[in-house]
Amino acid sequence: MQRIYEAAKLGLKGDSLALKAGMLPTEYRRLCEMDPIAEMAEQKGRADAEGALAAVMMDAALSGDTKAALEILRHRHDWVAKQQVQIDVAQQISVISALEKAEQRVIDVQVTEHKQEWLEHAPERTRANVR
Repeated sequence: MQRIYEAAKLGLKGDSLALKAGMLPTEYRRLCEMDPIAEMAEQKGRADAEGALAAVMMDAALSGDTKAALEILRHRHDWVAKQQVQIDVAQQISVISALEKAEQRVIDVQVTEHKQEWLEHAPERTRANVR
């Protein structure tokens, strides 16, 4: 059981854990089915390793390591930094207004161009009414 504990504490899983503990993977699976203490040894090894690493990170964070502190906040406390979003509404309106004016100019130019073509081919009487 000690070898299972030690292998799990290293972070090994499945077949790698079995082989490191000195067993064939099939032997390890059978042992876990027959003896719940084998699975408990694996869980205890993982928990002890996680606890030791958490203590190292916490010591670093409390000693002023800001990267360690941020990682603890992000991964253990689901903390997310605020995203600052600032929208200048006046600028947005002026951009929309400028686009509308540009579109209107394009429409005006197209109508003016077509109007000239129509006038060239229209009878004399129609030209006088359009101008």
